[in-house]
Amino acid sequence: MSDERLMLAYCAGDTDAFTTLYRRYRGSLYRYLAQQCGDPAVAEELYQEVWIKVVKARADYQPLARFSTWVFRIARHRLIDHYRKHSSPALAQLAPNTDDQDEVDDLIACLPAPGHETPHALHERQHAAQRINLALAALPPTQREVFLLAEEGGLTLEEIAVATDSGRETTKSRLRYALTKLRHSLQDLL
Repeated sequence: MSDERLMLAYCAGDTDAFTTLYRRYRGSLYRYLAQQCGDPAVAEELYQEVWIKVVKARADYQPLARFSTWVFRIARHRLIDHYRKHSSPALAQLAPNTDDQDEVDDLIACLPAPGHETPHALHERQHAAQRINLALAALPPTQREVFLLAEEGGLTLEEIAVATDSGRETTKSRLRYALTKLRHSLQDLL
C-alpha cells in the first residue's frame, strides 16, 4: 500500500497502518534529523516529536502531496523551531554541531552492519562513514538540507521545493552544488 493510503487508513482508525509508516520512515527520518542537528539525543527527541505531530495532525491530513514530502516538511519545521528556541542564530540556519568528535563517532558506531563483515571491513566502513559525515557537515546548511531531503527522504526536486518553501530552480542549484562539493570532498572514496 502507498504511504498516502496507509496514512488515510490510519486516519480511519487502522493503527497497523501507522506502524507500517513508522517502520518505513524510521531510518531515513532519523538520519535526516541526526545529520541536520549533529546530536543523536536531540535527533531522537525531534524524531519522536515529528511522530507526535503526525498523530495529532491525522484528523486534518489530506493527501495533497506525497506522504514523504509532508512528513519531512514537519521534520524540517520541527528542526527550525528547535533551533529558534535553543540555539544561536548560526544554528538556526540548520548548521550541525560538528565540534564534538565523540558524538560523530557515536553516531557512526550506531550504524548497523551485516553480521558477516570482518573487523577490517567494519573499520573501513566506519572510516568512510566518518568521511561522508564530515563532508556533509562541511556543506552550507541549505545545500545539506536539500541533499538530505533528496537522499534520505527520497523527495523529488518539486517536493523539496515545497518542503523548503523555495523555488524548483533554487532547489536544483542547491542540490547540484551539494553533489559537486561532495564528489570533490570524497573523490578518493569513489
